[in-house]
Amino acid sequence: MAEPYAVPVTVRGYETDVQGHLNQAVYVNYAEHARWSLLQAAGITQAGLIAKGVSPVSLEMTVRYLRELRAGDEVEVTCGFDWGEDGEQGSGKTFRIRQTIRRTDGTVAAEITAVGGLMDLKERKLVADPRAYFRALATDPRPFGL
Repeated sequence: MAEPYAVPVTVRGYETDVQGHLNQAVYVNYAEHARWSLLQAAGITQAGLIAKGVSPVSLEMTVRYLRELRAGDEVEVTCGFDWGEDGEQGSGKTFRIRQTIRRTDGTVAAEITAVGGLMDLKERKLVADPRAYFRALATDPRPFGL
């Protein structure tokens, strides 16, 4: 897997819970934000995907919460695609995305692992080779590690 794409995020006060911690669901939002930012950096827009009749889908996600985040914390959210090898998870119709939410001091706040695919919106089925689709749609496939 290539060096992961990263996007900065500042924790906003309205995203915190009564204890002053970043709400657990917001970690997932940050991960989603990083994934869509990666697509944009690769030259892929949501409208472009829809025009091609495909859309990324999340099939599974695991979040490991390691350290609390509070309002005002500056973090970096990484996003790296693992396309896998033949016969492994992440090959064929699916891919794995590995993400880290890290404070600027280097402290890892959370690790997210997701399995995704690219759905054919007409057939409502996963496309056979999402890597090829992303490579063809991207003006710059490097953020995907391609």
